[in-house]
Amino acid sequence: MTIIAQQATAPVEATGASRAWWRAVRRHFWFGLVLTTGLALRLLAETAYRPALLYIDSVKYLEGSVATAPQGYQALLRLLEPAGGLALVAAVQHVFGLAMGVALYALLLRRGAPRWAATLAAAPVLLDAYQLQLEQTIMPDVLFETMITAGLVVLLWRGPRGPRVPGGAWPIAVYGSGALVLGAAVTVREIGAVLIVPLVVFAALTGPGWRRRMTRAGLAAGCFLLPVLGYLAGTFLVTGHFGMAGNGPSPQYGRAAAAADCATLQVPAAQRALCPSPAQTLALGGVDGLLHNPRSPGHTAPVPPGLTRDEFLDRFALATFRQQPLRVAASVARDSVRLFAPVRNGDPQVTPIARWQFQDVYPTYPRRYSMAFFTRLAHAHGSGGDLVAVQPAASFLRAYQLGGGYTPGPLYAVFGIAGVAGTLRRRGGQLTGQLTDLRVPCLLVTLAAVVLLVSSDAFEFSWRYQLPAVVLLPLAGTLGVTALIGGRRSRRAAPSG
Repeated sequence: MTIIAQQATAPVEATGASRAWWRAVRRHFWFGLVLTTGLALRLLAETAYRPALLYIDSVKYLEGSVATAPQGYQALLRLLEPAGGLALVAAVQHVFGLAMGVALYALLLRRGAPRWAATLAAAPVLLDAYQLQLEQTIMPDVLFETMITAGLVVLLWRGPRGPRVPGGAWPIAVYGSGALVLGAAVTVREIGAVLIVPLVVFAALTGPGWRRRMTRAGLAAGCFLLPVLGYLAGTFLVTGHFGMAGNGPSPQYGRAAAAADCATLQVPAAQRALCPSPAQTLALGGVDGLLHNPRSPGHTAPVPPGLTRDEFLDRFALATFRQQPLRVAASVARDSVRLFAPVRNGDPQVTPIARWQFQDVYPTYPRRYSMAFFTRLAHAHGSGGDLVAVQPAASFLRAYQLGGGYTPGPLYAVFGIAGVAGTLRRRGGQLTGQLTDLRVPCLLVTLAAVVLLVSSDAFEFSWRYQLPAVVLLPLAGTLGVTALIGGRRSRRAAPSG
């Protein structure tokens, strides 16, 4: 009888599971559609460019030392290369992209966002062609972006339904683990160090009592710095140099030289040779050319006796920053707003945007980074066969990207404004069982987007450096919209009189 009963209930259980599955599909239909499209685009990118795309800086990550490249990304390369070469690295980076989309959607639903808003927030990282191109490229940006996303999800996951441990131990563990992940991102790209600012502000504004808040802020800062200091200590033991990998000679020189008014700048005669004319700056390609072009004054100006070239460039940059801070700030601001432009066109003043666009042929960078050079590099790192761009997949991806397959700049602006609005809204009631006060989460993500993007632009604008915007600004904006909707609903539900 027991066997018969079990056989009778089995179809019922299967039917119930099937109905639950279909309800979930219908409930999350639009996100599922976006996620499936993102998966299809990634499979197409894997097919179109084999085994992966290589860029100029890929060399230093594949073959560089501790002194030339941060080791966080190289650790991932050393883990994956023996198993599947560069193709596996690109595949894992595509998985990271999909995982970020799922994580954003799940986090926003947990914090009370409408499903349509959560889907819109996840769409940029899943569908943006510039995101896809960098996922297919052997570069650290996707890992960096993934670690930032993971850290923010850990920090913001706690909600009204989260577990509570006596004494608040669970929230403190959350601050510590989220801070550790964000700090570890610094070992992938050094610019991540600026994220300590929004992290400490977030920790200082959460929890009751100023002493507990200060304790959490100190804990968050300490956990953030732990992987950074560990990395620096390891670097010192290996190289004798206590510092992150260098970014080339005096990276601040390019911004200073591009912004300087040479006619009014007061510097020693030797440093005047470092100040380019506007025509020279344009001919060199703006900040990027001033930093890297061999014809730049930064490379050709004679260095006075007793100074290294780095010291020489640093003195010029410091004089420019001190005497003409408004010109430097205006130069950074002009570059920062490029993200919000309706279209993405090439501009001779910034790093060529074509470097971050899919091409009909496998991209190379003569003269040094030829197809033969890249082929030898790929073979040396576990990838057999030639580097190829497969048609028609490559042409389709290029047409998709150039035809508008990226996040519109005005949408980024809307997300940013919504994030600020959610941060500044007046405290209102709560939506039962879903919405907590989202002002501080809005502040965390919005401030993280601002400090990270502006800090990158302060050195040099590149569309590559704007990649974190596909995660940070949509998340900030959707949290802001959720906060505003919740506040309005709470006011409507409040009793009158």
